Amino acid sequence: MDRLLVIIRRNSLFLKMFLVMLLSIVAVSVLITFSTIRMSNNLFMNTFSITNTKVLTQIKQQFENFSYSVVYTAMNVENNGTIKRMLTKENLTSLEASNSFYTIEEQMERMYYDHPNEANMMILGKNERLFNMKYMNWPVPADTLIHHRITQETRAHPKEILYQFVPAGEITNGKPMIVATKALMERSTNNIYGYLFIPIRELDLRTFYEGFTSKGNDVLVVNGSGQIISSNDTDLIGKREKELLTLAQDTEENSLKYKNVHVFGKDYMLLTASLPALDMYLVNLVDKEMVLENLVDTKEIVLISAAIVLIAVSIVFIISRRITNSLRRLVRQISNMAKYDFNVPVDESGGYEARKIAHAFNYMLNELQEHVEVLLKTQRNQRKAELEALQHQINPHFLYNTLTSVKFLVKEGKKQEAFDTIDALIPLLQNALGNVDETISVEQEVTNIHNYVLINQMRYGDRIKVNSLISPDCLHYHLPKLVIQPFIENAFFHAFTEKKHGYIQIMIAQRDDKLVCEVIDTGDGMKIDTMRHKGKRQLFSGLGVRNVHERIQLLYGRDYGVEISSELKKGTKVKIILPLLDENSKNNTITKNNPKKRFLDGGNF
Repeated sequence: MDRLLVIIRRNSLFLKMFLVMLLSIVAVSVLITFSTIRMSNNLFMNTFSITNTKVLTQIKQQFENFSYSVVYTAMNVENNGTIKRMLTKENLTSLEASNSFYTIEEQMERMYYDHPNEANMMILGKNERLFNMKYMNWPVPADTLIHHRITQETRAHPKEILYQFVPAGEITNGKPMIVATKALMERSTNNIYGYLFIPIRELDLRTFYEGFTSKGNDVLVVNGSGQIISSNDTDLIGKREKELLTLAQDTEENSLKYKNVHVFGKDYMLLTASLPALDMYLVNLVDKEMVLENLVDTKEIVLISAAIVLIAVSIVFIISRRITNSLRRLVRQISNMAKYDFNVPVDESGGYEARKIAHAFNYMLNELQEHVEVLLKTQRNQRKAELEALQHQINPHFLYNTLTSVKFLVKEGKKQEAFDTIDALIPLLQNALGNVDETISVEQEVTNIHNYVLINQMRYGDRIKVNSLISPDCLHYHLPKLVIQPFIENAFFHAFTEKKHGYIQIMIAQRDDKLVCEVIDTGDGMKIDTMRHKGKRQLFSGLGVRNVHERIQLLYGRDYGVEISSELKKGTKVKIILPLLDENSKNNTITKNNPKKRFLDGGNF
């Protein structure tokens, strides 16, 4: 038991994650399954009811059109004097009878045009004269029809158009029919002189709606007595279903979209539309169980959900196990590191997440160690650079020699040259004695360089000629003090030891969003071993030159600094690369504006 508790405690994270995932997946799957089934049922019922309501409206329109044509025909027949005479006149000769048949058929043809193609039209006189437009559809004799139930029912309701069902039998050639009947009456006396019959076979009536039916989606036509007179389910034709009539009447009276009913031993969705002119109801019965089985396979959904749960649980088990094992190992290593050795990196193993965490942790350790080293080195370099900059602001030998030169010029009576030398020395001293961190404009730096060159040429003559090429669009930019002068000084005093004459070229221009200053001499050049390279940095043997390079990188980062190329007996080229600093940004360096850059370049914190 104790061992089991230890195992549970060690794997508590995995057990918690796995249980949460398991319960979540099962709950979500079950809820989604039942919600899908319920929503599918509701959506189907609502959608199906809307669609079938529109279908019933279309079917109803066809029945009403048929009713209108019957009414129109009945009115025309009653108003036709020729038909009336032929139905009431007795003792016709054969010739008169023949003419009467021809005349009435012509009249009937003229009135028939608005009926469905398969509907028949028959006129029966009280004198038992029968005029049948489509004898083949219903070859019933006059004496049979005059005594038939539908004629008797018509005679009992002479002012109404009745729609009567005639079941399949000998009189209908074995096919059920729906017959619209109307008694033809003398208006003045209300005497019946004949009958109008418009029979249509149930098979033909079924074409009004048969295209809208399918298995489990049945349409029934129920008359006022509850008898089913037409249906796509032929087994129901002729049955009397009072309960169905009551349900249809209740649905219509309460204006229900649909009603869930239980008829014929099944659950149906019932939709209905009233046909008051025909004393009928259109009933649409939708077998819910059959349709929903086709729409939603519950067993399939349950099996799919169970399979998804099983697969998801297996994947979660494997992934959770890997993650928790890797994290547990990583936590143990970090804990041991905090206790024993902070410099030992953690093992980058396990899952992707654990490896990334371990890699990030090791990277943080390396960066932290490098940061500490760079910070210490930067502080030392900064103190040293500032000290060396102060020490090199004024070269005692240069000042002594300059004053000596002024003294000799005065003794020799060259007062103007002495004044010019002193005038050039004064701004140089002012610039040197200022704050070493200050920046000056390129225009001021050029003036200081000219003064420095003037003093040296007063001492040594013009054997070393100096030319400057300054781009006018750079005069307003700023640069640190004393970054160009040390290289001109080197050129004057070290570049022309073998050669006695030569040129020094000074160029300042803007290139690729950088300020580039170049000092080029045609002197002796330097040996390759006087320059040492380390990565992208260049270390220089001259103290002043190296101080300038490190000072620039200290202020602006490793993208800037000093590059020197030299060739023996041909000269030396010094390129000083600086950022573009204007009046507003001259006191803001890149390292101050970008902490990340400052850290990587070892800047001043």
